[in-house]
Amino acid sequence: MFQQGTDYLDSYYSVSSQEQQVRRPRLEGEVDADVVIVGAGFTGLYTALNLAEAGLKVAVIEASRVGWGASGRNGGQIILGFSCDMPPFEAALGLAGAREVWRLIQEAAGEIRGRIARHDIDCDLAEGHLWTSVQQRRVGLLTGWQEEAASKWGYEGLRFIPKAELPQHIGSDRYQAALLDSKGGHLHPLKYVLGLARAAEAAGVRIHEDSQATGYARSSNGVTVQTRHGRIQAGKLVLACNAYIDKLDSRLQSRVLPVGTYIIATEPLGETVAKQLLPSGHAVSDNQFILDYFRMTADHRLLFGGKCTYTGKTPRNLAAGMRADMLKVFPQLQSAKVTHAWGGHIDITMPRTPDFGCDGDVYWAQGFSGHGIVPTCVAGRVLAEAIRGDDTHLKLFTALRNPPFPGGEKLGALFQAVGMSYYRLRDYF
Repeated sequence: MFQQGTDYLDSYYSVSSQEQQVRRPRLEGEVDADVVIVGAGFTGLYTALNLAEAGLKVAVIEASRVGWGASGRNGGQIILGFSCDMPPFEAALGLAGAREVWRLIQEAAGEIRGRIARHDIDCDLAEGHLWTSVQQRRVGLLTGWQEEAASKWGYEGLRFIPKAELPQHIGSDRYQAALLDSKGGHLHPLKYVLGLARAAEAAGVRIHEDSQATGYARSSNGVTVQTRHGRIQAGKLVLACNAYIDKLDSRLQSRVLPVGTYIIATEPLGETVAKQLLPSGHAVSDNQFILDYFRMTADHRLLFGGKCTYTGKTPRNLAAGMRADMLKVFPQLQSAKVTHAWGGHIDITMPRTPDFGCDGDVYWAQGFSGHGIVPTCVAGRVLAEAIRGDDTHLKLFTALRNPPFPGGEKLGALFQAVGMSYYRLRDYF
C-alpha cells in the first residue's frame, strides 16, 4: 500500500535540514549482528543506541532514509504521556503499574534533553507545551488532568492558565483556558532523528538506507532478515516499522491502521509577528476530538497541523484547507503565504494504546497513535532492556490488549472514518 522513496518528502523539515542529511550505504551481501532493527525512525534508533551503548553489535535497515516516515515529518511537539492517556494502563496494571509507566514517561522526557545535550544535536529545542480548550465545557478536562496528574501520578509540572492570562501565551481569542506543561516542549524532528542516527553510528551501530526488509525467517541461530540485495543474520530482531509494517508481519499489520495527518508551514513571519502570535514560544495543541496543533519554528514560521484521512490519499487543496483552519486561530495571518504543505501516516490501534511485544527472538513497538516523540523513547528503553534479559517493563505493556481491526485494513479504515465523523460533529455541537 505504501510507496516509499529513497529521498525525503518535500517539507519544511527536509528543506531546512539539508546540511545534516547524509546518504548511508545500501545493505549488500551478508552481515551478522547481535540485533537487527527494521526501521530507522525514533523507535529503531532509540533501541539501537541503548543496545550499542550496552556493548551489543547492532545493525539497522531502513527502506528509505533515516527519519523518512513519521519521525521526520511530525509536529515536533514534546508531550508527556501516551495518546490513550493513563486510564487504560491503570485498568490493565493497577495503580502501581500505571505509576511505573508514568515514571518511564517522565524519564524519557529527560532522556530526550539529555541526548540532545550529550550528542550535541542541533534540533531547535524549545521548552513548554500548552494544552488548550476551545470550548468552555472542556475546560474541566484541563483542570481534571492537572488534579489527577498531581494526586495520582505525583506530577506537579502542570500550571492552569485562565482565559485572562492566555494573551501572555497565545495571540488568539479562540481559546478558553490552557494547561502549561513545563516539561513539554518542541523541536525540529528531522534534525533530531538525524542527530540520533549520528549518535548511534558513533556508538558502533551500522545503518543501511534504501534497504527494505522483504521478509524474515526464524532458525535455531536466531533470525535472518532478507532485503533485495542482502541479508542479516542476528540473534534478535526488532520491528520498528510503525505505519509502514505493511506485509512484513501480517499479525502486527492487522493491529494498526495507517492514518494520514497533515501540516503546513508559513513563510517567515519575522520575530515581531512571531512574538505576537506565541509570546511565550510554547507549542500548542487543543483538546478537540479532531485537534489542531501549532508552534513557531526557529526562523519564525508558524507550523500548523491537524486533519486526518483514512483513504491513503492526500486531501485535495490540502494547503488551502489547512490554511483555512489556521485562520480560525490566527485571522491576522490573512496575508501570510503558505510555503510548504505535507503529510504522512501515523499508526493507530483500536483502543489507541501502544502495542509493544515479544514473540521468541522477535520484538516490536508500534501503535503510538499520533503521540510519538516521548513514547518512542520509552519504547527504545523497554525493548533494549528486554533484549538484554530484563523484561520487567515490557510486561507492563504486553498486559494491554490491542485486537486486530475488524474486516482488515479497508473495513477498519471505514469504521474509523465513520467514528471520526461522529466526533467531528461533537466538536461542532
